[in-house]
Amino acid sequence: MMNAIPLPEHVLITGGTGFIGGHLVAALVARGVAVTVLSRSSQDAQAGVSYIRSLQDFVAPEGRSAVVNLAGEPLNSGRWNASRKAQFRDSRVNMTRDLVAWINAQAHAPETLVSGSAVGWYGHRGDEILTEVSEGPPGYSHQLCSDWEAAAQTGLSDATRLCLLRTGVVLGTDGGPLPEMLGPARVGLGGPLGSGQQWWSWIHVTDLVSMILWLLENPSCNGVFNGTAPEPLRQAEFARVLGKTLHRPAFIPLPAPVARLMLGEFAEEILLNGQRVEPARVQAHGFQFEFPSLAPALTDLLG
Repeated sequence: MMNAIPLPEHVLITGGTGFIGGHLVAALVARGVAVTVLSRSSQDAQAGVSYIRSLQDFVAPEGRSAVVNLAGEPLNSGRWNASRKAQFRDSRVNMTRDLVAWINAQAHAPETLVSGSAVGWYGHRGDEILTEVSEGPPGYSHQLCSDWEAAAQTGLSDATRLCLLRTGVVLGTDGGPLPEMLGPARVGLGGPLGSGQQWWSWIHVTDLVSMILWLLENPSCNGVFNGTAPEPLRQAEFARVLGKTLHRPAFIPLPAPVARLMLGEFAEEILLNGQRVEPARVQAHGFQFEFPSLAPALTDLLG
């Protein structure tokens, strides 16, 4: 077991108004941590939370602080084209570069940077079991994630510890893909996507937030970590478990050609292909999942 330390006194979060960020903000505030959220839009006041519109509006405080970088335009926010891809890159790669430059310029450097990435880094690998030491083949998703991670690594001062978190399909009822899946699933249309044999590496949002807090608390952790549950499933099995949780059948498929016609490149990169990812490093370091299996996770989320 590692020697944990208390959470930092202050955490700056990019992407703090998003799905995962909202859960993380609430968890930190509940633990007595002061939180600053970088947001371009105005937000309602919240106890323990302050908001800034630009990194230039903020100076890292004295004492122990950290940064969690969750910024990134959602990949399912519209049909992919050149403009959308430029937004994906700008909100991830360029934002992370700006964040690293800000960290390096602080008189009191944050002690830790937890920076987001995704399991798309591993590309399309069929049934191969993937851990943090696996390679990533060429492809759009791999290149986007690789550049995203490189932006966090390049030039970051040695004074700040770096953890890269490659997340999978994050499950929650207030964001991520699950709410969009529930409508079809509740009327029996939540069957396999394409062949259904592609692997989905998922994680309950509660476990992902706990993992971020755990990384902040454990100074010996650095480098790449997979933010996925230890039991990935084929998509057809995911659909079956979701249907069972909802007490609905899950056998009517969405054929691959229809998915490609409806959703274009997003369907090919994200829905019809996947990765069989295991969170080897967090498990080796002793992290405990509350929801390692899908059925209890969905029961918790959907009652």
